[in-house]
Amino acid sequence: MILQNKIDFAVVFRVKRANPNGDPLNGNRPRTDYENYGEVTDVCIKRKIRDRLQEEKHGVFVQSQDRADDGHPSLRARADAILGSDLTAEELAKKACSTWFDVRAFGQLFAFKGKGKGKGKKTGKAKAAEATVAGDAMQDAVGGGDTGVSIGIRGPVTIQSAFSLKPVDVASVQITKSVSSEGDGTKRGSDTMGMKHRVEDGIYVFYGSMNPQLAERTGFSSEDAEMIKKILPRIFQNDESSARPAGSMQVLKVVWWRHNCKPGQYSSARVHQSIKPEVDPSEPGKVDIRVVEDLPGLKPELIDGF
Repeated sequence: MILQNKIDFAVVFRVKRANPNGDPLNGNRPRTDYENYGEVTDVCIKRKIRDRLQEEKHGVFVQSQDRADDGHPSLRARADAILGSDLTAEELAKKACSTWFDVRAFGQLFAFKGKGKGKGKKTGKAKAAEATVAGDAMQDAVGGGDTGVSIGIRGPVTIQSAFSLKPVDVASVQITKSVSSEGDGTKRGSDTMGMKHRVEDGIYVFYGSMNPQLAERTGFSSEDAEMIKKILPRIFQNDESSARPAGSMQVLKVVWWRHNCKPGQYSSARVHQSIKPEVDPSEPGKVDIRVVEDLPGLKPELIDGF
């Protein structure tokens, strides 16, 4: 059943001696803003959700190279193999949404080139009308009887970047290794490899929302929403790496609001601001969700992390 009720959610998680999201333009240091609050981008969070969806055997279009499970080496190869080249814009968007969970949830941009039905150039309005399927479309400049467009599918699920509740301390460690400097192994030397960076201890929170109006256009269902609800408490499961050792990333709480109508009883901004995560100084790993504004008719559901 297509999603009928607007949903808002928040996820509170802890980072302890790990690099939750390195910045490649800053030596892969953990991302921080100008006030030194830690940041994890929405793209990074969606990547973890996609990985968990793959583990649940759902089709995912944007797969990481080390987790690709369908034999296609790139997005283009995957799209060409599954969608083909003989579909109309409407058929392409519909098939993409039904095939891949992340497309009908987060949206996607697909390149499309089809033949025009009439001779000569089509007007801008005619091309835009043909291309607007399951979201906005951007028209490419083409001539003759061909119609070239990029089909933009707008997904109903939006996720914000995560930010820490307080400024974070970033520690940097120089990495060296001992290697054989001669072929016979009799001499050894210490060669500097670089730096590793980590957040010592920080509590982060991110917010998201699900829009029923856009869900109608992509086919995003109530069952799909429940799957994301199931995944959020364990988005860091099976996500270990050298930068994020096992146990260093932990979801503490998921807050879930389900409105009683499509447009929502309250704006997402008001819903998200109605709570304030607080850390108990005596128990740094424990977080309490304090309700700062009571919203009549909309009670948050609190879910513990995995």
